Amino acid sequence: MAEFSNPFRPGAGHQPPYLAGRRAEREEFRRLLDQRTIVENMILTGLRGTGKTVLLDSFKPLATEHGWLWVGTDLSEAASVSEDSMAIRICTDLSPVTSGIVTGTAAVRTAGFAADTKSIQHTLGYRALVDTYQRTPGLSLDKLKGVLQMAWQAVSSEYRVRGIIFAYDEAQNLADRSSKEQYPLSLLLDSFQSLQRQGLPLMLVLTGLPTLFPKLVEARTFSERMFRVVFLRSLDANESEAAIRRPVEDAACPVRLSDKSVEQIVDMSGGYPYFIQFICREVYDACIQRLDKGERASVPVEEIERKLDADFFAGRWSRATDRQRALLSVISRLEHCDDEFTVQAVVEESRRGLDKPFGSSHVNQMLATLASQGLVFKNRHGKYCFAVPLLGRYIRRQALEREG
Repeated sequence: MAEFSNPFRPGAGHQPPYLAGRRAEREEFRRLLDQRTIVENMILTGLRGTGKTVLLDSFKPLATEHGWLWVGTDLSEAASVSEDSMAIRICTDLSPVTSGIVTGTAAVRTAGFAADTKSIQHTLGYRALVDTYQRTPGLSLDKLKGVLQMAWQAVSSEYRVRGIIFAYDEAQNLADRSSKEQYPLSLLLDSFQSLQRQGLPLMLVLTGLPTLFPKLVEARTFSERMFRVVFLRSLDANESEAAIRRPVEDAACPVRLSDKSVEQIVDMSGGYPYFIQFICREVYDACIQRLDKGERASVPVEEIERKLDADFFAGRWSRATDRQRALLSVISRLEHCDDEFTVQAVVEESRRGLDKPFGSSHVNQMLATLASQGLVFKNRHGKYCFAVPLLGRYIRRQALEREG
């Protein structure tokens, strides 16, 4: 059999061979690009594995086509250490766009016996942006606004662009630190909200876990009016099938899956892009090996589930205490556990299945702790959801193994 390079690439933010679905989300981004005055910014949010980073990356060429400049990066906890660190982060990301802009020239006398001078051009690079920040009088907010105003004036004079998009991934890592009197998240929101009111075309696009938007609203209540929130959900059946079939068709794979096998993968993955990539990589590696041995190709469901459990779920599950696992097991038995659930529903289910059921106050306390561990989150409607996709299925599999 000819050598075949497996096209599927499961990983954090790895570009898939075929971006299935997400048409509505891309159209919503195009709508925001047509704003003359920025009144809406965008938040892309969703569980891990829904393809937020991949979709954000796909926005960049759309922005460029519409005449926007694009800057940004991943936001780490380091950006939240102080207001200055947040400002330095923005200067760093902005500098590749501005560094080609000449702001002036200076005559410098050269060393040697003969008197001579040469002209040196000053550009708006990283050092110039940081110097402007440090020299501008006032608070951190005044300083950062001064940098962004000066940068936009230079960019709009040098280039024919509609504006600048500041795109930041993993934005849930941002946080104010009131105990240290540092408010980097508020600094970011205040700066852009103020400059947008003045008519500057500087747009924020933030991606992060579902804890992101409540954190923004807690920092600044006007965030509810400042952002268009797009929640990424799993792909539907047709989109999932396209994500499975198209890559192998484009790669001329010698293996073709039956309709039944494709249905199995769609069901196993729950339509989550990361799981589709993970499962398909394992399926095609296994199929190639079996065909090389003269065996019939099939989907090794149990083997893949076992590997997925070890690679994706086990580390998160191990952080929970025995009592927390008991509560999560109760939640996993709820009919719509992978969508959303209430404290009352958890209490009622625990009464049906446990000798020592949970009370409402205890459930509230434990869910708050589990939220801090990244296992659940409270949505905008005051209900809870698993923060890890298909966690309910994993917990039920663990229960079956213990019973077996």
